[in-house]
Amino acid sequence: MRDFSADHDWLSVNTATLRRQHGAEVPLAKIIDQCAAQGVRAISPWRDQVAAAGLDAVARQLKAHGMALSGYCRGGFFPAADAAGLKAALDDNRRAIDEAKTLDAPCLVLVVGALPGALEGRPAYKDIARARGEVRDGIAASLAYAREVGMPLAIEPLHPMQAADRACINTLEHALDLCDELDPARSGMLGVALDVYHVWWDPKLHQQTERAGRERLLAYHVCDWLAPTRDLLNDRGMMGDGVIELKKIRGWVEDAGFAGFSEVEIFSAQDWWQRSGEETLATCIERHRSAV
Repeated sequence: MRDFSADHDWLSVNTATLRRQHGAEVPLAKIIDQCAAQGVRAISPWRDQVAAAGLDAVARQLKAHGMALSGYCRGGFFPAADAAGLKAALDDNRRAIDEAKTLDAPCLVLVVGALPGALEGRPAYKDIARARGEVRDGIAASLAYAREVGMPLAIEPLHPMQAADRACINTLEHALDLCDELDPARSGMLGVALDVYHVWWDPKLHQQTERAGRERLLAYHVCDWLAPTRDLLNDRGMMGDGVIELKKIRGWVEDAGFAGFSEVEIFSAQDWWQRSGEETLATCIERHRSAV
């Protein structure tokens, strides 16, 4: 396993970690400058932040700082109530693939979606098997275009608590089953984003990480699970503050062939989003060296 104790060369910051500072929304340009000032070599931006800043402007700023991406958030949300909605989702994913290509991202992360309308409290249907079928078909269609432009897709399995509203793929095993079905040659164009927050609890995690191997492990996200947690979405912990065996899991991931960035992704409405970006970044760097 790589030694992170002396530097933070392999730290990436998902921009959700810094999108709110002192409780207020912060523009992406400021986040990029803050990361560059602390010697962070890579980020993973969100599409809404990029849209607000301007795609070309973000590309220029990243180039000026010599900064890479560890991923691009996010595509997915394939299920829909009707044919028009399914087509709109595919069109949006095509745009996401193009944006990721413009920013030279190594992969587009897919949060695949679940029961359409559930996020707003009005699910169009309750058939989760239907949603999973629409996810499968949506990934297959998007993969065909992704191959044309050379942009790998990374399925992110989400914790079962989000099976109804955000992602009906909830284990690494399920994500890899889809990868094997749609990309049996293990071409490197379809894989997974392994986020410890969502999969740390899985008794099959070690086995399925080995199964994934280098070709499927496209992104690795870190934070911690607080016990007790105050909010299932927006109370992620800083690495080392919770119960996840971070070093053990990174050992498994690296033994399987992953050698990329450890991407810090923290949603923290009551804690880290109330602090300055500089304090949050400094803590990320320290914990990357000591806890990840």
